[in-house]
Amino acid sequence: MQTVTTLDLLRTSTAALRAGGATIGLVPTMGALHQGHLTLVRAARDACDHVVASIFVNPTQFGPNEDLDAYPRQLAEDQAMLEGERCALLWAPTVEEMYPEGFASSISVSGVSDNFCGAARPSHFDGVATVVCKLFNQVQPDMAFFGEKDFQQLAVIRTMARDLDLTAPRVEAIIGVPTVREPDGLAMSSRNRYLSSEHRAAAATLPNAMREAIARIEDGDEVRETLAALEDALLGAGFSQIDYAELADARSLAKLDALGAGDARLLVAARIGGTRLIDNMAVSQRA
Repeated sequence: MQTVTTLDLLRTSTAALRAGGATIGLVPTMGALHQGHLTLVRAARDACDHVVASIFVNPTQFGPNEDLDAYPRQLAEDQAMLEGERCALLWAPTVEEMYPEGFASSISVSGVSDNFCGAARPSHFDGVATVVCKLFNQVQPDMAFFGEKDFQQLAVIRTMARDLDLTAPRVEAIIGVPTVREPDGLAMSSRNRYLSSEHRAAAATLPNAMREAIARIEDGDEVRETLAALEDALLGAGFSQIDYAELADARSLAKLDALGAGDARLLVAARIGGTRLIDNMAVSQRA
């Protein structure tokens, strides 16, 4: 696997990978890789001739008092994991390479970014959209792979790519890959390592309470009462704050008070021991 840190070398290297019409699958990450990330790499490897992964802890998607400085960085370990998955190239730019002096542009995606993490973390999705747009332009992949764990992020990226015509001529598809979970159901996340053993045990309440809420909603229970019970269960288990617990349309992310004809999603963000955990699950529409 080749590791490149400059844009000029990236362009030369990706051009060589594309020789003869070969396809490239891009897996953008912020590093601190786990099995969830490697599942994306495997999906890209199955669909494309070559996999390019990126590792960049993007400062523009972190707000004041968030964990930018503390965010785990383990480049050597990540390189070894990617090499083990037969990744062809790692793009690992510095902040100065990604945002050179004088950089003054930003992308904002309204609508799907307005609620949930967008409301709790102002400007977060502007940073996400901007850096992902740059990655698409830098790597020019045929396909790009993102985890469904960050469901709102996936919706933002798909909307941006559609609106800015980024799916043509080269980025043919943005692929959402199902969330990878620990044995107790907790969604894999680089931030799980922040949890103490006590908080880690309590964190399993999140997926379990979500499944219970989904079963109630699918059985016809009132949505607002069910979501309130979900929040109570999390607070009772040791979560200190619920940023949101909402039923939403899976495409538009508009909040729902009842199941309709379209696909729905339960989205939750909650804090425990100073760590913010997010999760989402599909909710089946009524027959």
